[in-house]
Amino acid sequence: MEAFLKQKHIDYVKSQEEHRSYEYWLSEHLRMNGIYWGIMALATMDELSALPRAEVEKFVLSCWDDKYKAFGAFPGHDAHILSTLSGLQILKIYDSELKQLTNEQKQGVVKFIEGLQLSDGSFQGDRFGEVDTRFVYTALQALSLLGALTKSVVDPSVEFIMRCQNFDGGFGMAPGSESHAAQVFVCVAALAVVDRLDLVVDDAKLAAWLSERQLPSGGFNGRPEKLEDVCYSWWVLSSLAIIDKKHWVDLKKLQSFILSCQDPEKGGFSDRPDNQTDIYHTCFSITGLALTDAPGFIKIDPIFCLPCEVTMGMIKWKD
Repeated sequence: MEAFLKQKHIDYVKSQEEHRSYEYWLSEHLRMNGIYWGIMALATMDELSALPRAEVEKFVLSCWDDKYKAFGAFPGHDAHILSTLSGLQILKIYDSELKQLTNEQKQGVVKFIEGLQLSDGSFQGDRFGEVDTRFVYTALQALSLLGALTKSVVDPSVEFIMRCQNFDGGFGMAPGSESHAAQVFVCVAALAVVDRLDLVVDDAKLAAWLSERQLPSGGFNGRPEKLEDVCYSWWVLSSLAIIDKKHWVDLKKLQSFILSCQDPEKGGFSDRPDNQTDIYHTCFSITGLALTDAPGFIKIDPIFCLPCEVTMGMIKWKD
């Protein structure tokens, strides 16, 4: 098995903000998410101090959209539920009480998120109307981080999620949509956030569908007949961890596949061996390795994709 090139990966994460390429500016719409992916990679390696906290927090706060009272992906961008969650996650990693935000800002975020919920329980990503089970999970996690979950939000959210479960045990992005590993994660994790995993009556069927995602290489694909992709190391394994079925897959083979996707010269991880690295796949390779119980990583909460030390003190939602 290849060695984990920790220092290379630390340097790779740091380099993402130091070298402003043409591609960097083309991806403004992912910047807040990218900062979260980098911070989580560092935190998982127990190297959070590799990036200056003050500068990271300054960037996050500079993305505040005062019109909609939430976070955009980049300064001057409109607020979106995905960048809002990433902003909260970053700030939460540094301060579990989110003291970087005023009470007025926290209340504004809650109102923003609640205002995105539709009558069927689903959530839009922003005022333009895209709907996806990702946004239900994003909304519930964000409200949980703020200690602001309410029955009026939770009950219809859960009903929508359960309408997205399929005959094969998996979940899709909307009712009737094909099962997909990333959608399984957001649905299962959303149910876990609000303590409603009991609704997944046949978790063995779900675990079977998830375990079938492992290919001979040891890596996971997102759905049947697709190639493996290292990011599913997180999406699949975290889902199995949430329902206590990690032992249904070969963790050693998964470790080997993940490590084969690292760049031995510049650091970082790609979707498959010898492809171009990026911060997204780097984050979910490293957090995936942590979930395999490989040595040298801090414990990661599979529900929130945050360090366990951040989530352990949170008030758990109870109906």
